[in-house]
Amino acid sequence: MSDTYQAVYDAVRSRLGGCDIGAAVESAMRNENVGHYFQQACYEIQSAAQEHGRPSAVFKPALTQDGNAWLAILGDLPTGVVGTGSSPALAMADFDAEWYKSTK
Repeated sequence: MSDTYQAVYDAVRSRLGGCDIGAAVESAMRNENVGHYFQQACYEIQSAAQEHGRPSAVFKPALTQDGNAWLAILGDLPTGVVGTGSSPALAMADFDAEWYKSTK
């Protein structure tokens, strides 16, 4: 260790000598609503997992535009799955709905 480093280390250590780190952390956690932040993080993780599990995210249909309509297509027409909408997001949402429709 260099002399400068040791001097700084000793000065900081002497200042923290009477500090109760555990009490400081406990106080910070009680003063902040940590449970709320944890619950929000869990919600965000669950929401992201659901988004990544959507058929449109898993199977990645081709997205094309036909005039004002957007089409999300997987497979060949007319046997494939097709979603339509006025925006790419709406076409993908319609694709997800079409994916889950049962064929009779």
